[in-house]
This record gives sequence, structure tokens and C-alpha cells, in this order.
Amino acid sequence: MPKSKYHAIYRDLKQKIEAEDFPYQSLLPSENTLILTYNCSRNTIRRAVGELVRDGYVQTLQGKGVRNIFRPVEQTSYTIGGIESFREASSRTHRRGTTKVVCFMELTADAKIEKRTGFSAGTDLYYLQRLHYIDGKPLILNHNYFLKSAIPGLTPAIAENSIYDYLENVLHMTIVNSKRVMTVEKITQIDEKYLKMNVDDYNCLAVISSQTFNSDGVMFEYTESRHRPDYFRFQDNAVRRPSENTI
Repeated sequence: MPKSKYHAIYRDLKQKIEAEDFPYQSLLPSENTLILTYNCSRNTIRRAVGELVRDGYVQTLQGKGVRNIFRPVEQTSYTIGGIESFREASSRTHRRGTTKVVCFMELTADAKIEKRTGFSAGTDLYYLQRLHYIDGKPLILNHNYFLKSAIPGLTPAIAENSIYDYLENVLHMTIVNSKRVMTVEKITQIDEKYLKMNVDDYNCLAVISSQTFNSDGVMFEYTESRHRPDYFRFQDNAVRRPSENTI
């Protein structure tokens, strides 16, 4: 089945849910109604609904239908389970997001960088510090290490727009998965400088460290994303799967 058909339906339903066309806890139109609305097969609708279930927007109820369980949040919310760029996250949360590159340099990984990032010593890298603004407020400081050989032609201008857009639509890289660790860490002088945090009010912040791989199994990025705790929260949709040992 072409992805474009069910994915277009998924995006349309997702947009309507986020716009609260379907109230919280209400049932979506029946499967037969959706088939007529989108002029498609039953399997296509089920694929689209399955995507919504996976992303935590709806819940299927046997014999009843599909219930909307999405609740809008006032704080900017970032997902843990998916991979999305800052620009994509800003668009999803209907916020004005901008990025400023405050450091852009080329370096060669040493033993210290190898231990921190996973890139082998001797590897040529780009190192960036990028400050992300939401509605004019500096709220995220990213420390990015990119494998130079995987991203030819990277510039500060590209980094201020969208590196992932450049990777996928210019270099035609397929981004596959990201291994992540979330920690709470004390703020540093660099955090204070760029994020305008008052250490008397907040002496720590949320940090997401990620190693990201492409379809060739190559780790092309290590990022340490440092978030102000007073503006951001993270969300995921967890699904319990029966244990193989469960009787």
C-alpha cells in the first residue's frame, strides 16, 4: 500500500484532533464514515488510525470505536519516542521557533570527545553550539557533533535553518534511529549566559543526550540538548506488551 494515502489521512485526522474538532474523550467518526469521507479502503483507514494510536492521539475500544485521548498542553512539549527537528517540533506545537548558531567549528575527536560522544578518536567532526528560541525566548542550547564525512557542505546558514532538512532533502540521507539518555544536570556558566537563567531560581536543567544513526548504520550525530525546565516538558506514548513468560 502506498504510504502517501494512509499517511495523508493520518495527518488530516491528527490536525483535526489537535484543532479540537473532535472533543477530548469523544469518539471519532465510525470506520465506515471515514471510508466514505476519504474514499479509501478499510485497511487504509486502519493503518492511519494505527499511526494515531502509536503517537498517543487515540485509543481503540473494542465494539465502541476510536476515542480521542489527546489533550492540548500550554507548555511546549517535545516527544521522546520520535525523531523530529526543532523546526518540526515548533510547527507541531504552533510556536515561532528560530535558531542562532553561536559556535561553528571543525575539529578532530580526541579521547575525551570519544568518551563523551562515541565518535572514535581521530574522527573529523563539525562542532556546533546552537541556541533555539521559542517565541523570542532562548530556551534550548544544543551542543552538536556531526560526522564531517557524512554531511559535506554543512554551513552555519544551513544549521540555522534545518540540518535534518538538508540531510534528507539535499543529501538524501535516511535517518533511522536515535539512542537517548535523559538526565537532570546542574547549569553551567554557558547555560546561564545563553539561556538567561537565574541560578537562584533554577540550578538545574533537563538534558537529552542522543546518538543518531542513518540507514547505513553509521552514527552521524551526537547531540546534547539542554532545556530550560520552566518552559519545556517531554512526552511519550508508552504501550505495554505482554511478557513472553506471562501465562
